Amino acid sequence: MAGVRVNVNVGVLGHIDSGKTALARALSTTASTAAFDKQPQSRERGITLDLGFSCFSVPLPARLRSALPTSHPAAPETGPEPGEPQLQVTLVDCPGHASLIRTIIGGAQIIDLMMLVIDVTKGMQTQSAECLVIGQIACQKLIVVLNKTDLLAEGKKQAAIEKMTKKMQKTLENTKFRGAPIISVAAKPGGPEAPETEAPQGISELIEVVKKVKSMQMFHMPVTSAMQGDRLGICVTQFDPKLLERGLVCAPESLHTVHAAIISVEKIPYFRGPLQTKAKFHITLGHETVMGRLMFFSPAPDNFDHEPVLNTFDFSREYLFQEQYLCKDLEPGSTGSDQATEKAGQATEGLCPRQQWALVEFEKPVTCPRLCLVIGFRLNADIHANMCRLAFHGILLHGLEDKNYTESLLPKLRVYKLKHKHGFVERVIDDYSVIGRSLFKKETNIQLFVGLKVHLSTGELGIIDSSFGQSGKFKINIPGGLGPESKKILTPALKKRGRASKGEMAKQEEGAERQEPAQHVTLSLSFKRYVFDTHKHMVQSP
Repeated sequence: MAGVRVNVNVGVLGHIDSGKTALARALSTTASTAAFDKQPQSRERGITLDLGFSCFSVPLPARLRSALPTSHPAAPETGPEPGEPQLQVTLVDCPGHASLIRTIIGGAQIIDLMMLVIDVTKGMQTQSAECLVIGQIACQKLIVVLNKTDLLAEGKKQAAIEKMTKKMQKTLENTKFRGAPIISVAAKPGGPEAPETEAPQGISELIEVVKKVKSMQMFHMPVTSAMQGDRLGICVTQFDPKLLERGLVCAPESLHTVHAAIISVEKIPYFRGPLQTKAKFHITLGHETVMGRLMFFSPAPDNFDHEPVLNTFDFSREYLFQEQYLCKDLEPGSTGSDQATEKAGQATEGLCPRQQWALVEFEKPVTCPRLCLVIGFRLNADIHANMCRLAFHGILLHGLEDKNYTESLLPKLRVYKLKHKHGFVERVIDDYSVIGRSLFKKETNIQLFVGLKVHLSTGELGIIDSSFGQSGKFKINIPGGLGPESKKILTPALKKRGRASKGEMAKQEEGAERQEPAQHVTLSLSFKRYVFDTHKHMVQSP
């Protein structure tokens, strides 16, 4: 086991000017070329613009040594005691500026643990909250670091730290990070201009917490293999690094370029407003952020309670089109819930499915692995507004690699809309046929609906037989014949017309228009129309 080095990636996230880079510098013993805002643009602007990488090592705790596989790769013997197994902590310093959220999300996808840095004098701020949301999506462990304790008045410091600790505990109470450690530090006592001789405060306590989490990586050491999330330096002969801004290194066939994707979707509850079909969002997946247009769909209403399937998508099933994502936080009777339910054609009384999906069509092709994390957000939202820009997250279940996917692949996606039309029986022809009206517009090609079943409010089943005249009326066959009750409602009006004069008939027609709705025999027509069916067929259940 001598020379073993186990790595854990720790993301340093928080609001701008909370002291993230100072904290990373105070913790680190080794820095990469991208650490501590070394880029000229970062130095000019005085803020972190891209991910920074640095690391420190401590002896591997005994409780972690027994879990190591015997085939664990070895690194050269380094550290305070040569040959002793090491726990290496790679710090991923993320920007804090709101406009760099895509970079923050990219960094969050390679971390094992997150340090949420809070300015103890200010508490939770807008980007602090967004980073907490990202953490809930992207990682399982969290440490809260209350930084800048040196700015607190000496006599009131402990009370202020305890007050902020309680506030943070309450903030985390309803998240998966409930009970997370909260450590107070002063990463750069005296501020950025203070001399380097000023020693950081509270760092040793923080390192004791970090030691509890493990992962594998070789950092700035000779290695024979690497894995996703590793900070790896590669020497490439006869290659000008200035020609490459950002790229991907992968095993053959592990990455795919997709033009669209089917993703699982879960709305982030802090996002205000609906997630609507046809809406565009900024979408991060893999290490890219692109614009994408969404179409939401769910299981058929009878399958709303089915157990979610997380890692696959079944093209053999039918799915119900949604005008918008159905939210659990929309109660029956609220506008959003009622409209979504009505447009989807559901009789679900405000119920929501346990799983929902979306078809995302990207404005440009994206290269990413299958089952990668997907995060949607509004990058164009006001960064100064007190609102969460993160809208939804999910997993990429199926990527559409053919650029002609609308013709080759989408017809296999059986997403349907439920259509409902309502009309009236105008009059009876005989015991087995009636004339209907108000179901179609005058210009509708009724021939497309011939053979479809309609239901009469009196209980009979009818079949559309043909159009009748030029005003959108149609003939309906009643295979089982009209029932006695239906005849009582419809036939007397017909007989009265036969005995009346033209003037009397006009009065009767005026009176018929003023009849109570209960006297009418209504017609209802329901059918499915598949969204991606090029022939626009209408389908009814047997």
